Amino acid sequence: MRRKDDEKERCIKQAVIKVILDEGLQGASISKIAKLAGVSPATVYIYYENKESMLQDIYTEYSEEVFGYLLRRVDLSMGAPRVVELLVRGYYEYITNHKEEFSFIEQFSNCPSLVRRCSESGSMSTVYNLVAEMKRKHMVRNYNNDTLFAIIFHPVKAIAADDRRSESERDVLLQEIIGMVQDAILI
Repeated sequence: MRRKDDEKERCIKQAVIKVILDEGLQGASISKIAKLAGVSPATVYIYYENKESMLQDIYTEYSEEVFGYLLRRVDLSMGAPRVVELLVRGYYEYITNHKEEFSFIEQFSNCPSLVRRCSESGSMSTVYNLVAEMKRKHMVRNYNNDTLFAIIFHPVKAIAADDRRSESERDVLLQEIIGMVQDAILI
């Protein structure tokens, strides 16, 4: 059995993201990914059982990274307004600092048949638990978690994706979103 190489795996992941961003999920073949990664198609199968499991594994890894990135910034002892602010700012920072990975996550998320097969992972569940704990402590309104996530995170994507605006203009919008989210969900 051939040994796995971290550098090859990293190259494969980068190739997956590039091919999917350039050609979409349907255009991403193992042979295209392997060629871009500089490995043989057989090498890709050392790391991943098939295309679907490869996409799901990489999606799960990067989704974990996003939520882990957010969780490292917050603690309930900070108080609800600060937690909301750090979640919004952290999400914005992640999107702007990891554009390709985030675009991959977004594209994958828009394919229900693939994302449905991915379980809620550890960090994502922990963020859901954080929100549940905030509800239990009467820090945020008792809205459905999916609704809270939409209110907290979806507007941030629109600001991060708006390349027409300067960074300072986006920061003003981000501050406005933080205030709006706090007004909408905090008790």
